[in-house]
Amino acid sequence: MMQEFTYKSTPAHVLFGTGTLARLPEVVSELGGTRALLLSTPAQSSQVRALGGLLGNLPVAYFHEATLHTPVEITERAMRQVHEHRIDIVVALGGGSTIGLGKAIGLRTDIAQIAIPTTYAGSEMTPIIGQSANGIKTTQRTIQVLPRAVIYDVELTLSLPPSLSGTSGINAIAHAVEGLYARDTNPVMQLMAEEGIRAIAQALPGIAQDPGDRQARADALYGAWLCGMVLGNVGMALHHKLCHTVGGSFNLPHAETHAIILPHALAYNALAVPDAIARLARALNEADPVNALFDLARSVGAPAALRDLGMAEAGVEQAVDEVLRNPYWNPRPLDRSALAALLKRAWAGERPRI
Repeated sequence: MMQEFTYKSTPAHVLFGTGTLARLPEVVSELGGTRALLLSTPAQSSQVRALGGLLGNLPVAYFHEATLHTPVEITERAMRQVHEHRIDIVVALGGGSTIGLGKAIGLRTDIAQIAIPTTYAGSEMTPIIGQSANGIKTTQRTIQVLPRAVIYDVELTLSLPPSLSGTSGINAIAHAVEGLYARDTNPVMQLMAEEGIRAIAQALPGIAQDPGDRQARADALYGAWLCGMVLGNVGMALHHKLCHTVGGSFNLPHAETHAIILPHALAYNALAVPDAIARLARALNEADPVNALFDLARSVGAPAALRDLGMAEAGVEQAVDEVLRNPYWNPRPLDRSALAALLKRAWAGERPRI
């Protein structure tokens, strides 16, 4: 039977390879940048300051306060730099926290952004922004926050610790898993999702054994790009809603939360999405992709339990209330008792259950 679908794609200018960071001045020039704000977390401040040297005589300012879940108060401090230095281009080097801050600036100003990922988060390819205020994280989708250019340089990922590589990679896999059964999925996104999952799942164990394995690093970065493209072009479902809820409400680390929740959310939906399960089985080369994802996370040192991230058991009911108060579309209807059981297993670090 012919499948009917609608395909829309976000614009993207991607440079992928080794040593591609050297082309930053070329990209800034193409986008008409004359005054740049360079963003990072405190830990990557020296790394981003080295970018200033690449830009030669171009006036630059620095902001090193990017942090988890893009708090509104941090964005407001960055905006003071934007106005003070009359910034017309933003360069974000780092993971989801830094790229998220660049998006928050873009949302408020429409200034062009260049993203330089150093993790496998994939948010650089999405028109999605999450922001937190007063303990609540909200998301929205708008083309205004999509970076105008993305520079992938495998060299920048070599120093990413194996544990962070593992959780970041599984975070990217989560984007593609939901893309397989999104309400607006299509054959193009399903192909990208399956290939992205395959590439990352094969690469992560190699990185865990040898963090300097350049081929494994390149494969993981390639997979993360594909998974990010999927998230950028189709909708989200229960997995992302759960992660946004517990992450924002309890200030849990983003990638680790995704790594824990993913197999449990997939187990919840598994019987409703047999085609997606079949594609995942091919991508992972495992008959049981739910438990294969749980085992992959263990093999790369990702945490198994939300309690190990600092979430109290009482938070389970609070999270269920928030998910049901403002739900995302999901292929299986949301049931309070089943959601509570899912989160209790994820909180305790138990195996997922279909």
